[in-house]
Amino acid sequence: MNPSSQPWRHFWTMLALLAVVAIGGCSASRPADTSVSRTPAAPRQGDEIVAAGKLFRIGAPVVLWTDPGGYNAYRIAPNLKDPATPRIGTREQTLSDAELKQVQTGGWPLPLLQQKVDQFVLHYDVAGTSRSCFKVLHEQRGLSVHFMLDLDGTIYQTCDLQERTFHATKANPRSIGIEIANMGAYTNPVPLKEWYAKGPDGRTVLTIPKRLGDGGVRDKSAILRPDRNEMVAGPIHGVTYRQYDLTPQQYASLTRLVAALGTVFPRITVDYPKDTGGRLITTDLTDAQWRAYTGVLGHYHVQHNKQDPGPAFQWDRVIAQARQLMSAEALRRNDSMRGQAVPVREKRAALGE
Repeated sequence: MNPSSQPWRHFWTMLALLAVVAIGGCSASRPADTSVSRTPAAPRQGDEIVAAGKLFRIGAPVVLWTDPGGYNAYRIAPNLKDPATPRIGTREQTLSDAELKQVQTGGWPLPLLQQKVDQFVLHYDVAGTSRSCFKVLHEQRGLSVHFMLDLDGTIYQTCDLQERTFHATKANPRSIGIEIANMGAYTNPVPLKEWYAKGPDGRTVLTIPKRLGDGGVRDKSAILRPDRNEMVAGPIHGVTYRQYDLTPQQYASLTRLVAALGTVFPRITVDYPKDTGGRLITTDLTDAQWRAYTGVLGHYHVQHNKQDPGPAFQWDRVIAQARQLMSAEALRRNDSMRGQAVPVREKRAALGE
């Protein structure tokens, strides 16, 4: 579907209006409860994300943590070595003492949350499917992420966006994170042979290994291929890595998610880190650059020891198409907030985190 078509422009105009209405008329949401799932009250359409208890339609398939087959970051898995440790936290490092008290006693009002989130961090999961990703991330490593994007384009939201998830170290208090199902980038790409092979027609096919069953992918009829037929090579931190691209279904859903986040959270600039010549920065940002940056970025922009989302990721495509999907008013608000970074305080030792 052409993202710039008139029906989609009308859709995103309505989304922007919904965000404005939510800003003006919302009541405080319940405080975060790490022992139980929070269930959004409004009827579901199947394409909504949740922020501060409110639903926002994005035009792509979304499975919430409360839905059948969803993945729940609020759940404490019984097989964890440390089951008492919650998988999520409070964005306390972005809050003043008065704001923290407000959140602890009355929950997150949407306007306050919109003031405190200004980065969207992209990861690849190196697990291959969202089901495997959640098992490793949540159940084995004790970490968390707001979204997972499966091979067929299904987006899983594991918790309300008001929560601080544990996915990108120093970026956690001010960011939203997503794990994209992809086997990652390598200097020696031998591990990719288990997942990718040329078919009789010469086109590359992505096949989930038999040891993973169907991988938990919801659309059993989906034809899974990388968006580009050949492996892509490119530099990250000055080292050449090789990677197969995301699937077309993943790009379609991710583009809509970026557009929605840029609409609901105007401080998340719909752009990526660029040097003075306007080119993609392919290494980690300095601490000063990172503190000043607002927008979409890779895990490798936050941490020097990371390479995701990898050299195959099509930054220009995602950003350009996301901006086409946004209404003129949403773009104006988004661009007007560019560079207005959220200050991050030192940890409060009293909170024990």
